[in-house]
Amino acid sequence: MADRLTRIAIVSSDRCKPKKCRQECKKSCPVVKTGKLCIEVTSQSNIAFISEELCIGCGICVKKCPFEAIQIINLPKDLDKDTTHRYGPNTFKLHRLPVPRPGQVLGLVGTNGIGKSTALKILAGKLKPNLGRFNNPPDWQEILTYFHGSELQNYFTRILEDNLKAIIKPQYVDHIPRAVQGNVGQVLDQKDEREMKDELCDDLELNQVIDQNVGDLSGGELQQFAIAVVAIQNAEIYMFDEPSSYLDVKQRLKAAQVVRSLLGPNSYVIVVEHDLSVLDYFVGLHLLLIWEARCIWCCNPSLLCERGYKHFLGWVAETPQEAAEDIETYARYKYPTMTKVQGNFKLKVIEGEFTDSQIIVMLGENGTGKTTFIRMLAGLLKPDTVEGSDVEIPEFNVSYKPQKISPKFQSTVRHLLHTKIRDSHTDPQFVSDVMKPLLIEQLMDQEVVNLSGGELQRVALCMCLGKPADIYLIDEPSAYLDSEQRIVASKVIKRFILHAKKTAFVVEHDFIMVTYLADRVIVYEGKPSVDCIANSPQSLLTGMNIFLSHLNITFRRDPTNWTPPRIGSRNQPGAIIIWMIKTAKVGSIHLIMI
Repeated sequence: MADRLTRIAIVSSDRCKPKKCRQECKKSCPVVKTGKLCIEVTSQSNIAFISEELCIGCGICVKKCPFEAIQIINLPKDLDKDTTHRYGPNTFKLHRLPVPRPGQVLGLVGTNGIGKSTALKILAGKLKPNLGRFNNPPDWQEILTYFHGSELQNYFTRILEDNLKAIIKPQYVDHIPRAVQGNVGQVLDQKDEREMKDELCDDLELNQVIDQNVGDLSGGELQQFAIAVVAIQNAEIYMFDEPSSYLDVKQRLKAAQVVRSLLGPNSYVIVVEHDLSVLDYFVGLHLLLIWEARCIWCCNPSLLCERGYKHFLGWVAETPQEAAEDIETYARYKYPTMTKVQGNFKLKVIEGEFTDSQIIVMLGENGTGKTTFIRMLAGLLKPDTVEGSDVEIPEFNVSYKPQKISPKFQSTVRHLLHTKIRDSHTDPQFVSDVMKPLLIEQLMDQEVVNLSGGELQRVALCMCLGKPADIYLIDEPSAYLDSEQRIVASKVIKRFILHAKKTAFVVEHDFIMVTYLADRVIVYEGKPSVDCIANSPQSLLTGMNIFLSHLNITFRRDPTNWTPPRIGSRNQPGAIIIWMIKTAKVGSIHLIMI
């Protein structure tokens, strides 16, 4: 009995369908065969029940389940003593908690569904930790005794006695218009407790939308609005869940500066973020937390480089060997110089060329015309005439994944894929290269309208790549994906474009994904929403340095360790301009100090 709680069993309520299977988990369990009720499934059961006390951790039920609904996770010895919260039997289990400290930004990074939101709710005082006793939850006195001697005891004592106010910026900002009515200026006036409306509107570029209704804002504008609503209020605990989604690089850095401005001697700031470079910019030199498996681990900062970033960034040098093939064997395509005027906005595209098996990443602020260029290339938007003659663009079949995904399909993912990409989703090669890495099989029987943001992104990417086309236009594939899923998505796009001998134009603001995906880059210059120029495609080295110079920042990574690429200011003392080169042999990214 000494180790009877050294494992946890998780049964997914979305996947477990005991009425549609032969109860293979129960029939194959060796403990059940001895006459003990280790796995119980009745005709009335909605899902199977697994007894963690009787489970021996053999994992046979995991392999036998036809719906992949079971996980058996062996835990380090005595870890059950550190249980913080559990919602019920055979469900997610949270071990330990991150420790926020006043005057510091606490950064949280980890896969989706790992418990970050649960930890935020507990730290915000909106969810009382039950220490794993969901049937007999403890009172606050027992909880404080449990955390006795730790910084969390003082933290929870302050929440109870001082009635600390906590504000959370939600993850899914596209849901905000359902709950918030009125125009941007009115809402900010109502929330302005710090008398900083004008300053925040300048910092977050909200002045140009101050008179617009919240429901009319774009994704990036909604994100900036949500950050402003949180930062404009008086509180002791500020929490930001994925504050960089939909924002370009410049806006992400400004948002980070706004968040860091909230620090005070008695205030707590907690940030959940999947863009590791931006997260590093958020937290500075303070604690960064790494989350693993289905349990939470508070890593010692001294172990961070070795355990954390190696886990997340070890993929950078794994670019497929085929990338070094002779470029002369590829077909070449050209597009002419063209312009487009839409209202007060003018875009000029400099002529350029691209090849098949190539990924071109477009770098620029929001509002510089990236989507306009994509639509002209796709034939959805006709360029303006040049000196009285029409501009001819080669005809291409195009598959487009938009930035914002609005699920309206009233059926399952399986039905959606069968309807939209019938041939691809049954093709063994496509299943192997795209669907399996993106874990689409796990979503097949779920309703499309019930998918989370990250799940929708994976399905949308699968549908985009599954449509036969010459050019794939992919707008922000990293949105709502966690760090590991971004790695997988990058590999999927790279492998598919290379093997299918197609071309992809990608809009992306995550520096790490950009440096992995890009064969060439298009840098946008000019004043957003007024007058902009799209330069011709150029090398990653040249393009990235031009782009970084516009932002007045450096981007550097030490190739000898596993720390993330760090963002710095060119104006700071001792700042070094970093040149990026792509090694032809394996495609790995190195940063060279000049």
